[in-house]
Amino acid sequence: MTVTLTGHITVPEDRIGAIRAGLAEHIRLTRAEPGCISFDVTENPEVPGQFDVSEEFTGASAFRAHQTRAAGSAWAKISEGLPRQYEVRGLDG
Repeated sequence: MTVTLTGHITVPEDRIGAIRAGLAEHIRLTRAEPGCISFDVTENPEVPGQFDVSEEFTGASAFRAHQTRAAGSAWAKISEGLPRQYEVRGLDG
C-alpha cells in the first residue's frame, strides 16, 4: 500500500528566502530516493508564506527511510521549527 502525505508548511516572511533557496535540492534528493513515487513542495500563490506539500511513496519502509534521510539533511536545518500541518495516509502502525 502506498503512503501519502499532504498538507503545508507555514513560513514567516523573514525565512522565505532561505526556504526558497534550499527547496530545489530537497526536492531533487527526495525524488531520487528509492520508493519515491512523487514529491512536490510548491509555494501557494494565494496564501503568503504557505508551501503546499504532496508526497507519495511505495510503502511504509520507503516513507520512513525518507523521513530518516530528511531529518539529517540541510533541509532539516533550513526548515527547523517551522509549523507543519500534515495528514499521512497508508502508514501502518
